Amino acid sequence: MTDFKDKVVYQIYPKSFKDSNGDGVGDLKGITEKLDYLESLGVDYLWLTPFFVSPQKDNGYDVADYRKIDPVFGTMEELEELIQKAAEKGMGLMLDMVFNHTSTQHEWFQKALSGDREYMDYYIFKDGTPDEIPTNWVSKFGGPAWEYVPDLKKWYLHLFDVTQADLNWENPKVREELKEIIRFWKKKGIKGFRFDVVNLISKPEVFEDDLKGDGRRFYTDGRHVHEFLKELTHDTGIEDMVTVGEMSSTSLENCIRYSNPQEKELSMCFNFHHLKVDYKNGNKWELMEADILALKELFRKWQLGMQENDGWNAVFWCNHDQPRIVSRLGNDQAYWKESAKMLAACIHLMRGTPYIYQGEELGMTNAGFQEIGQYRDVESLNYYEILLKKGRTKEEALEILSKRSRDNGRTPMQWENRMNAGFSEADPWIEVPDNYKEINVEAEKKDQDSILEFYKELIRLRKERRVISDGRIEFLCQEDENILAYRRCLEVEEILVFCNFRGKHVTIGVDLDVEGADKQDAPYKKILGNYKGKRKEGVLRPYEVLVYEKKQIK
Repeated sequence: MTDFKDKVVYQIYPKSFKDSNGDGVGDLKGITEKLDYLESLGVDYLWLTPFFVSPQKDNGYDVADYRKIDPVFGTMEELEELIQKAAEKGMGLMLDMVFNHTSTQHEWFQKALSGDREYMDYYIFKDGTPDEIPTNWVSKFGGPAWEYVPDLKKWYLHLFDVTQADLNWENPKVREELKEIIRFWKKKGIKGFRFDVVNLISKPEVFEDDLKGDGRRFYTDGRHVHEFLKELTHDTGIEDMVTVGEMSSTSLENCIRYSNPQEKELSMCFNFHHLKVDYKNGNKWELMEADILALKELFRKWQLGMQENDGWNAVFWCNHDQPRIVSRLGNDQAYWKESAKMLAACIHLMRGTPYIYQGEELGMTNAGFQEIGQYRDVESLNYYEILLKKGRTKEEALEILSKRSRDNGRTPMQWENRMNAGFSEADPWIEVPDNYKEINVEAEKKDQDSILEFYKELIRLRKERRVISDGRIEFLCQEDENILAYRRCLEVEEILVFCNFRGKHVTIGVDLDVEGADKQDAPYKKILGNYKGKRKEGVLRPYEVLVYEKKQIK
């Protein structure tokens, strides 16, 4: 597989990145207009979330045609121009392939609805009557995971929205159709692929009620998933391309197999366990303060487990499905800049390929919406009603949405201090947060101490120091509930990273012999931090990060 360990991926949500034609929706031409900015950041791959033809029930993750571009995003010629111009700047495009399900408007599903038996076998239909649902499984977006079709007298499976019908990967014809889609985009010059919820593609042989949970244990990391991925990778010739799988509720053992180069399945995996440490009782829709000790243990488990078994992590905080991390685990008010930088360094210096979600490099915050009418996300709107039915007041439901809604990560990119943050000349499809006047690209370009400049430094360090891209990791201060710390080592190279996750001063629980005004011969020197000026040795200021490098003996 290709060498991707020193690379950085930048995720673009096209709908919210840059509107070039004044319709309030971001588009492909808007991305092309901003390639100079992306080049200056230093990233290697641009992951674009789906821009294919879609009814947009789930913001493009309900695909109606995998080979055609939705006119709202542009044309095939504009995509080809983007591919070419990005390549000229040393960046490759990574497409987001939604292969677990299609939109119910897809031609395949429409043929299935007409009773075409060949295409009915492209999906998962079960016989039944309106009052006999096949299983009690729950959709990821709330409500039953099955929908009844009266004309067919059958139910179809949809693990997500009712308009997203799950494909039947047991059918070889389905797998061949999906391979042809990959081959189509490879010929266009696409350099990588991200596979959406790909560990859900293999369903059980027998469908039964889940008496312990919501059904996910029956279809997560399913019985044939590794076979299917090996076949897809081999038959499409993507072994040497950068590929990443989004893994829902997965296990370390499976992710080792997905990403171990010997298995020839994927380059790396996303897992989301570390982003559930503020879920009360494991429930996304119940709030609690983040459990930092649990966060540390999850990082330790996954980093060391993947390291010892030659697996590879995609390391990240944010994406289009997550709230903004500076509002979530940092402090987006008093320590906005400090906490955004600390969180960035924490992830970027770990073992794995770092992903930056658009605006994360600016410290963009949660949306701050006050009314349900400001939300657009199908999951958020569904759960607002579910929360009300469970007895929550409107105020309580809105407070939960303000912390959990996927729309927090979908507001327009904040380019400059003018109307709509420079995203569009028209009213955007979703509102821009009020703080765009202070948090925007133009403002941060002028500030040498900005979050943007800090991200550039992190990317530069990864490319310059092999210890970051290739080194081993060892965790420090494991019992400390305030500090996440680790050591990276490669031959004679070594760096130490200390991250304070609290808005208060905390003491480092290890002795450090570091270079200072009165100690020039110390073995370690500071190479990165998020505070200026003198500091008290052995103490981390609120949300401080300190990175030390071991000096080389001449």
